[in-house]
Amino acid sequence: MNSKMSKLLAVLLALMLVVAFVPACGGAEEPEEPTDEPAVEEPAEPVLKAAMVTDVGGLGDKSFNDLAYEGLKKAEAELNVEIKVLESKEITDYESNIDQLATAGYSPIFAVGFLMTDAIIKMAPEYSDVQFGGVDQFYEEPPANAVGLLFKEHEGSYLAGVVAGLATLDTFDDKLNGDNVIGFVGGMDVPLIKKFEAGFIAGAKSVNPDVKVISLYAGNFTDQAKGKELGLSLIEQKADVIYAAAGAVGLGTIQACQEKGALFIGVDADQYLTVPGSGDVMLTSMMKRVDVAVFDTIKSAVDGTFEGGTLKTYGLAEGGVDLAPFHDFEDAVPQAIKDAVEKARADIIGGTIEVPES
Repeated sequence: MNSKMSKLLAVLLALMLVVAFVPACGGAEEPEEPTDEPAVEEPAEPVLKAAMVTDVGGLGDKSFNDLAYEGLKKAEAELNVEIKVLESKEITDYESNIDQLATAGYSPIFAVGFLMTDAIIKMAPEYSDVQFGGVDQFYEEPPANAVGLLFKEHEGSYLAGVVAGLATLDTFDDKLNGDNVIGFVGGMDVPLIKKFEAGFIAGAKSVNPDVKVISLYAGNFTDQAKGKELGLSLIEQKADVIYAAAGAVGLGTIQACQEKGALFIGVDADQYLTVPGSGDVMLTSMMKRVDVAVFDTIKSAVDGTFEGGTLKTYGLAEGGVDLAPFHDFEDAVPQAIKDAVEKARADIIGGTIEVPES
């Protein structure tokens, strides 16, 4: 009996040793093979949703609608903001487009163009939890949740006038004649566009008191054929440098300059870059940095520093307006013209020159 018990204990002991030995033989788990593919990170949720409603000129106007969109795209890339654009085909689209964006949770919403001023005054109180930015919009009493984004267009236009007033006296390009006449093409005959015209005339007269400035208005911002017609009319009246503050209308004026031989000064954007093939007549452009104003406003919303119920104005000192480079004319434009522009810029910023708005 003792012998059998001893054998049984021996067998049990052997089994226990086998069980203990098997995992040890298995060894540690081998590490996973390294992979060259980087870990995929889930995109962060947008910090907010910003949007814009275009004026009737829409995207592709090579002007302030496109510039506002550039500000949105910069915010999308740098601030992780979701963006959306609704284009207005008619003035009656303004309120419905704003309503659509507001109910979808977009804030801030930018209404681009002074024609939407009344729409913002009416609708901002209806969406008190939405922030609004009104490009080119002046409010006597700004809505508590809206900021009017304004520009000193007359200051930048003064510099454009200095260029035109001196260029028409020169012969650095064969499109310049000896008649001392320059032209202005406006979109709608409204106070905003009058600021462009007033600054342009003042700048030209400051360096060329005898210059004749002829101003023509299209009555809208979209009719390129009308812009060409007005440009041709100015050239027939001996204008050799034409400045247009007319949105898409100005694209037609560029065509007139190219066909009949005059120099052109663009507006809002650096139109040398936005209007392909215009370099033969595009002397410079008066840049209005709508993109800067839109981006700054979105950043303030992200940072929690958005100030509704206010007006914010961008001039030469704030980097809101300025002249674009001369590009293809850089080597041709006399240094005297460049020096006159720099002096005028410094005098305006320093307060020596006060540019008229009308």
